[in-house]
Amino acid sequence: MKAMILAAGRGRRLRPLTDQRPKSLVEVGGRPLIEWHLLALARAGFEGVVINLAWHGAQIRAHVGDGSAFGIAVSYSDEGEHALDTGGGIAYALAMLGSDPFAVINADVLTDYPLESLLQHQPEAAHLVLVPNPAHNPEGDFALADGRVSTTGESRYTFAGIGVYHPELFAHHGQGKYRLIEALAPALAGERVTGELYEGLWIDVGTPARLELARRSCT
Repeated sequence: MKAMILAAGRGRRLRPLTDQRPKSLVEVGGRPLIEWHLLALARAGFEGVVINLAWHGAQIRAHVGDGSAFGIAVSYSDEGEHALDTGGGIAYALAMLGSDPFAVINADVLTDYPLESLLQHQPEAAHLVLVPNPAHNPEGDFALADGRVSTTGESRYTFAGIGVYHPELFAHHGQGKYRLIEALAPALAGERVTGELYEGLWIDVGTPARLELARRSCT
């Protein structure tokens, strides 16, 4: 299975740290965020990883290179100056990801989720990893019941930014700039999205306060 790291975002809430560098190169625990994911994907046994680029993308390419330093082959999907958002970015990289289901992880999360467990999933549409709702997202994103993810329900959790997707999910939606939820919506309505709850370490490193929390968790 191949994987994709979403690393094209601007990271506005982390300014000024992200004015001159991409969010994925912000350091946590002595190494850039993206390195944690590359090393974890290599340990898990993924075939290779595609990284999408936009804001200061050349810095990511220069730092990561071909991935040999991290034990995994890396290729790049360069979106130019204007990022295509989560859904559009994945769709733009489909030719590099192949015809089989692939894993995607947001570059701006710190987690000890066992990525090797994603290899067992071959979803009809998608498989999402959810986490208990953090303080910044108390209402959650999705409901989870009997291993199925939906938009309504009592037990609501937060999307971890980790999932496995069938390429048809995006091929049917088309190209352009759009959010992941827009591609997921028809599959969610058709009860074709599975999910799991992970209760280990997970931090969305999206603000200075959460960056500090992530750094403390690595000490």
